[in-house]
Amino acid sequence: MRERRFGRLGWMVSDVGYGMWGIAGGEGGWTGADDETGNTALDEAVRLGCTYFDTAWIYGRGHSEEMLGQLLRRHPDRRLYVATKPPPKDRNFPSTRDSKLSDVYPPDHLWEYLQLSLKGLDVPSVDLFQFHVWEDAWAHDAAWQDVIGEMKERGLIKGVGISVNRWEPWNVLETLNTGLIDAVQVIYNIFDQSPEDELFPACRELDIAVIARVPFDEGTLTGTLTRDSQWAEGDWRNTYFVPENLIPSVERAERLAQIVPEGMTMPELALRFILQNPDVTTVIPGMRNLKHVHSNIATSDAEPLSEELMAQLREHRWDRQPTWWSQ
Repeated sequence: MRERRFGRLGWMVSDVGYGMWGIAGGEGGWTGADDETGNTALDEAVRLGCTYFDTAWIYGRGHSEEMLGQLLRRHPDRRLYVATKPPPKDRNFPSTRDSKLSDVYPPDHLWEYLQLSLKGLDVPSVDLFQFHVWEDAWAHDAAWQDVIGEMKERGLIKGVGISVNRWEPWNVLETLNTGLIDAVQVIYNIFDQSPEDELFPACRELDIAVIARVPFDEGTLTGTLTRDSQWAEGDWRNTYFVPENLIPSVERAERLAQIVPEGMTMPELALRFILQNPDVTTVIPGMRNLKHVHSNIATSDAEPLSEELMAQLREHRWDRQPTWWSQ
């Protein structure tokens, strides 16, 4: 598996990482997860060279962190990088222009969830501590700056990141200029190409790592959704893929399917498109079973896509605005 440098932190991490939202299950997540299958997939990912694991307390209300902690203990000889995220105190995903830092990330809340994460992971420090929602209006507020400064000084975290709200890659640019952010996690895929406009150049200039999330557009870019797709009760996808989203998403996926090269799957194409961009440090697909692990990690060693195909993929850019269902 290939590695890339994690921005100014200097870590060398696998270019295909492991997104752990779907593996933990729980309220507000993805149904169908079970620990035995998930742990087997995690172990296989490590065996194949995956070294970056991205979780959050909200994934299973701490369960995903516990699974990752168990993985670390099963592989004490491997340097695995751990990234997690404290939830917003008001539990609003995403934040909005009306959100106040004091309601979302007050200092005591950040400290509380760092301690919960350290306990769940069973580690003395977290490699990357990421704000799970963000507003650029908070950029110069000392309330968060002082907290992360102290966390770093005490050796409890090594780096600080921001997970940018869906379809708002601009909503972090001022914060990056504070010099306090080491990594940005952003939705980037064949449809969502807008981070290339301003965010990626800023990260390149400031030597900030880029974590590409939602590589399959929450499932659209697997090519498996239909206009009638439904999920089990309680599955987050039921609230995201409402008709206003599901139907145009499927229509776009059908158009994209017409240019997928013979012998290649749409998920493979989706990951290879992302890895083609040198601004991306690592991409974090969800991998819920061995099949996902094998197919996704294999893209790390694939040859670059042709210029002709990349030009065709550029035409599938889909600029969207946040709405009531986009979360």
